[in-house]
Amino acid sequence: MEAVSDTDVQFWMAKAMNWGEDLSCSALLDTSRHLCSLRSFLQQVLQGLQQMSSTSEAMKTFPFVGQFLGRLCWNPCVIADERSQRLLLQCLSCLYSAEPLNAVERKANMWIKDMLCHLISEEGSVAHTTVKHAGVTPKRYHSEALQKVVSLMTEEVIKSCDSLPNTARCLNGNIHTMSTACVALVICPEMSPLIGALLKHFMLCGSSCLNQEFIKEINEALISKWLVLEDEAGAAVSFLESVLSGHETMTQSLDKHVNDSLLPRASAHHCHIFLTVNEIYRNVLTEIDENLAVRALIQVFTACFLQRLTGQKPQDRLPLRAFFPNVTPCLLTPLLTAPSEVPREAWLDHLSWIRSLLQSVTENEEAGEDGRAYQAVFEAWFLLVQCGYWVDTAAELLVLAAPENAKSLLWLLTFFHHPTNRGHQRSQQTAVAREAWTHLRMLFLTRPPPPRHLCAVKELLSSSFSANLVLHLFSNFTVFSHGPVSIITEITDKVLTEAAVKRRALWILALIRCRLNSAATRDDRVYSRLRTLQDTLLQT
Repeated sequence: MEAVSDTDVQFWMAKAMNWGEDLSCSALLDTSRHLCSLRSFLQQVLQGLQQMSSTSEAMKTFPFVGQFLGRLCWNPCVIADERSQRLLLQCLSCLYSAEPLNAVERKANMWIKDMLCHLISEEGSVAHTTVKHAGVTPKRYHSEALQKVVSLMTEEVIKSCDSLPNTARCLNGNIHTMSTACVALVICPEMSPLIGALLKHFMLCGSSCLNQEFIKEINEALISKWLVLEDEAGAAVSFLESVLSGHETMTQSLDKHVNDSLLPRASAHHCHIFLTVNEIYRNVLTEIDENLAVRALIQVFTACFLQRLTGQKPQDRLPLRAFFPNVTPCLLTPLLTAPSEVPREAWLDHLSWIRSLLQSVTENEEAGEDGRAYQAVFEAWFLLVQCGYWVDTAAELLVLAAPENAKSLLWLLTFFHHPTNRGHQRSQQTAVAREAWTHLRMLFLTRPPPPRHLCAVKELLSSSFSANLVLHLFSNFTVFSHGPVSIITEITDKVLTEAAVKRRALWILALIRCRLNSAATRDDRVYSRLRTLQDTLLQT
């Protein structure tokens, strides 16, 4: 256990005394800024208290602990943070004597009961005293106090939003300070208006004025459903909540849901909105990069955005470089051109062009010794995820591709699912992709389907190494191979037996549907087969 140093004790005691019950904006900002460090110190105190054999020993070893915990229990900012409040409860519980040995421990027990009641309920002597003199319960008192401070700060942010069109620069320092103050409190319900206002400001202001830890904490809170944003700034993340919850309606008409939100249109007209949405999605993707639902949302949002952008008058349209400032420029044209804009007979050449450009980026990474080469690979990969319709096109062509044309298509599919070359595994992953493709060709193009290849595909799908890659190939074979629907459905039932795998397959089929919706021509046979497969997976 790490010892509690005298220096730390003096620092935190001074902080607790200075903060007191101060409800000013400056006090809230300072408290919030130190909450993460405070939690670490409280954890040390808790570990120390857990080693004590009695309350008397604890008070001798940590003479500051009573006054320190007592002051923190009345700080509205500290107790609004669920993790800090939990640590306070644990510390107080450690101090409580089940069998008090003397008058000091009995008196301490009475005080501890008051503090515990104050923190977890609206009963107890402290609460009754507060009600008597203030007419409100402690819980309501601190909630209203925090709401009042948050309201003042929210008004300040909103005013700065309203003045943005008339000012050359926003007050970046103030906005950054407020976002820093919110880092430790993003899951506190009272903070929601301020968080929404800060995100709206970020969308209206072109500069990166928010604390990066603040953005990261919001992403985690939204994924965990600890945070709900009702402001329009939460439109981007509301889709994340929907796709991560596995909503069936999202897999059926993802492009319609995204377009109906008006977010693509707003992003096409306001570059800073697109950059904000992009930043939110890329942060989530770095945390759960293999989640097919998140990838699907990013791909569909980008496709809808590009449709809105190309629909603008040329004189009103910003250059693509403004929307994708971190990407190697030579990648923009080939990837941001939709498959529907390229003749079908030219798809293979176009995909070979994309593969060669991406391969040169990865070769630079392997030769480079600093982080810049790695960052270039990440940006190239993220653009490929955004423009995943080209990967889906590659997967479609692989269904009937000749062996001599498969190499570049398989490389692209492998890079899409495994962008890093950790342990020099890219060649191994490419080999798995080719093995899966070989088995799938025999399974779907031979009558009757050979059991040996069916078992091989099931085994590859059960492996965590390349499961999504194999599923991506399998789903495209089910849609675009020319076998009877009854046989395709039978193969699907035998291969996709786990519920989680079926859900992932539905997201892949959703992307196929979105791409077909934007195609230049409609193939009714493919549409009918796709609908049958989706219905089959949804029913089971």
